[in-house]
Amino acid sequence: MLAYCDYIAHVISTAFNNDKPENKIAQVSRVKMDLHPIDGYMLSTKKTITMEAFNGKLYKVTVEEI
Repeated sequence: MLAYCDYIAHVISTAFNNDKPENKIAQVSRVKMDLHPIDGYMLSTKKTITMEAFNGKLYKVTVEEI
């Protein structure tokens, strides 16, 4: 069965990665994959996005299948 973590993370990232002031998001990181720290192979389909609000607070958005 297919996992749509990549697609969902992309939709979230692009939805907040624009210049619309109503989003109140100053910065959006690239989508980060869950990779092995040394060898770099994929551990899971989990994707993580870090966002910074206009007031400097940081948020982490995680997309993973359950």
